[in-house]
Amino acid sequence: MNIALSGTTQRQISIDAFRAITLILMIFVNDHWTLVNIPSWLEHADANKDAMGFADVIFPAFLFIVGLSIPFAIQSRLKKQPSVFKIELHIISRALALLIIGFFYVNMGNYSHEAVLPAPLWKALATIAFFLIWLDYPNDGKHNYWKVLRVIGIVLLVILAFLYKGTSADGPVWMQTKWWGILGLIGWTYLIVSSVYLLSRNKLWVMVIAFLFFVLFNAATQLGWLDMLKGVSKYIWIVGDGSMPALAAAGVISSMLYRNPSVSYQKFWIFTLFSSIALIAFGFATRPLWGISKIRATPSWVTICIGISLVAFAVMIYLTEIKGYKRWYNYVKAAGSITLTCYLLPYLHNVFLELVPYRLPVELRTGIIGLLKSMAFTLCIVFIGNLLEKWRIRLKL
Repeated sequence: MNIALSGTTQRQISIDAFRAITLILMIFVNDHWTLVNIPSWLEHADANKDAMGFADVIFPAFLFIVGLSIPFAIQSRLKKQPSVFKIELHIISRALALLIIGFFYVNMGNYSHEAVLPAPLWKALATIAFFLIWLDYPNDGKHNYWKVLRVIGIVLLVILAFLYKGTSADGPVWMQTKWWGILGLIGWTYLIVSSVYLLSRNKLWVMVIAFLFFVLFNAATQLGWLDMLKGVSKYIWIVGDGSMPALAAAGVISSMLYRNPSVSYQKFWIFTLFSSIALIAFGFATRPLWGISKIRATPSWVTICIGISLVAFAVMIYLTEIKGYKRWYNYVKAAGSITLTCYLLPYLHNVFLELVPYRLPVELRTGIIGLLKSMAFTLCIVFIGNLLEKWRIRLKL
């Protein structure tokens, strides 16, 4: 039984379902800051520890899924618009949008109470501006109001940037790229790996070489062999250590095999089994060199997470494509199809929390009950996302 439809670039439900589950878990673990006395294994491990918590697996899985989607998206565009140059411009524009959003969100955490606008208002207006600029407007040629709204969003974002004032030990500062934030890291990773895949002309061996290069680059960084480059690539070093592109490149390789009509499910499962075992074994074998750490983005963390993501994707294919268990996906569809929109909704919720002094009693934020509260919150976000998708209110990058 072939795991991909012959000759098609149609998006498979297994990828969207995998993305939906991953985003749900991402929102869930991101809400843990509101809780107390929850199991430590659910949280991120400290940077100075040789350890990995459940939360440390979620983001790399999402980057792996970014890679899974790249061959489908680019091959689909190549059929409609064979110009490699125009597709590369599209890739750059999407990456730039993610970098801008990530840049603003990173600086929200450093917003000064001495700024002209109150922090909640500035944060809310920034999120509204993102929606005005990148909303999925109807493109029927009859309605041009979206052009006005997009200009309003751009102007609003420029004004907010001008009014921004942050805090630092040396006094007030403007927005800074201390790091690019989750969305910014995704943007850099998408730009690098999509460009490599586009130039590879769908050649598997090129992506394998790229993946090995990123892993080796990551290892060389951890061993201090590339310290002389830190001053040159100061602002992209977090992604430039190779860890993020390695995760996405692994997803691209898996996707290329998945959508290949000559690769049966059995062959794909064998590939997944041996690859995941090899990667996890590499991670533990090299653990004494650099430890397992998400914060430090060590090669052990990278390869172990890729191994876990490979198995999770194969299981999702089996459940959705082979066994046909798809009905559950309808309830969380927004998390898989309008992922960025759902990801931004908690930011608006956090603005609301800043405006309203009331907090849930500590009894409802403790232990198992607190975890159930976080999952209920996550499902509420997905429910709102489903409504927004139904009303066609969604971001499109």
